[in-house]
Amino acid sequence: PKDGPSAGVTMVTALVSMATGRQVRSDVGMTGEVTLNGRVLPIGGVKQKLLAAQRAGLSTVFIPQRNEPDLDDVPTEVLESLEVKPMTDVADIVAQALEPAADAATVAA
Repeated sequence: PKDGPSAGVTMVTALVSMATGRQVRSDVGMTGEVTLNGRVLPIGGVKQKLLAAQRAGLSTVFIPQRNEPDLDDVPTEVLESLEVKPMTDVADIVAQALEPAADAATVAA
């Protein structure tokens, strides 16, 4: 892990949200560097980011799968209050982080 572009996943998700008109779920957080091929790369500061997510009242946080060993440093009460989802592909994060499309919600109703 290194310092640097840990908001790549967040920026991609925001751009897809803007392009599709689908809102980002308000209960999720995410972190990770993204390659040109959409792979999610490890970042630094996982413990601090999860502590901040808990304080902000989030329920789900997407992290790079290669940061999974860093969860050993996170207090148990933080891990129990968050659903931490290790991910390898930004498309999977986008699919789970965005609200359903408006037409899909209408069809489901």
